[in-house]
Amino acid sequence: MGDDRRLAAVVALAQGMAAAQSAREAWRAAAVGGCLALGGSFAALSVWERELGRLRVLVNVGRRAEDEEEFPENESYPVHQFAEITEFLHERWAGGGEPDAWVETAEGPAAGRPGYVHQRVAALRRRGRGCCVVAPIVLHGRAWGELYVARPVGERVFERADADFATVLASVVAAGIAQSERLEEVRRLAYTDALTGLANRRAVDSALDEAVERHREEAVVVSLVVCDLNGLKRVNDTHGHAVGDRLLERFGSVLSLCGAMLPGALAARLGGDEFCLLAVGPPADAVVKAAEELCRRAAELELGDGVACGVASTEDPVGPVRSARRLFRLADAAQYRAKAERAAWPVVAGREGPDDPVVRLADEPSREEDGERRRFRGRHSP
Repeated sequence: MGDDRRLAAVVALAQGMAAAQSAREAWRAAAVGGCLALGGSFAALSVWERELGRLRVLVNVGRRAEDEEEFPENESYPVHQFAEITEFLHERWAGGGEPDAWVETAEGPAAGRPGYVHQRVAALRRRGRGCCVVAPIVLHGRAWGELYVARPVGERVFERADADFATVLASVVAAGIAQSERLEEVRRLAYTDALTGLANRRAVDSALDEAVERHREEAVVVSLVVCDLNGLKRVNDTHGHAVGDRLLERFGSVLSLCGAMLPGALAARLGGDEFCLLAVGPPADAVVKAAEELCRRAAELELGDGVACGVASTEDPVGPVRSARRLFRLADAAQYRAKAERAAWPVVAGREGPDDPVVRLADEPSREEDGERRRFRGRHSP
């Protein structure tokens, strides 16, 4: 490959990774870009998980074998099977060597070092590949993993020049991964509540919009549990805000635990003492059961006075749910009725017959948020 084509390949790889919107997309862009740039038929990107002592495959692209998935869940290899991970990527490099790529073939060692590794050679033969180039990826001064590109039996074997070019590609991949990790951290901070580690209101709004769209298109059941942690102000006034924060954190853990009863549920803190669970798919009764468990566990917390909990589900008789706003209003109204009546268990919108007061309140056309809550509390307070 000429210098101009190699430069174009490097640019294409960098652009592909820069355009990625998630870590998975970045991994795939790295593997696809490396495969095309090196003229391979298959490529994989793997990460060295030091704490587990394994090399875990993140993505496989190109001509995959029957046992190779694009994004494998459990494809990993003990590091001791690949001596170069510790000897070459760490010890040799830390001792002054460079993290250069090397070539191996189905017949044994080829260009570059460290040379023959039985497990890699066996894998080449088993999957009908004639050779591979392995390029270490170094991130933040430490061995992060590797880019692996292979060619089938019968095609030209990688040469020293290919290994040198793979080293350059690996540095571009490392820069792309670093950028992807920074973007993921920014996204995490943008959609995560700093105190509890749960999702925040922004994350709920986004997920609820998508969920209601799925409900409209596919009739999938969408349920929302909105809850208000009782007694937080008293705890803050009596014990201080540090203790109040611990109560919020503890309740957040309880909410997460109960949310785990509903596959894929999103547990979030909306702000202040308000939290929610968003479930897409599980039946309404399962959501109510999880909400009941939440109420039970919240009542057992050492601090606070339990939780006021409201539930709204598209599976219940609440009328058409065409917007996220309406489902939220239903759950919010149910929660405020629970608050007003000091209910020990969830209030569920739509389960009190055709003239359900929660549904009626949620659909009042002129209600302002604060005003509606005052009217609802005044209407139902003892």
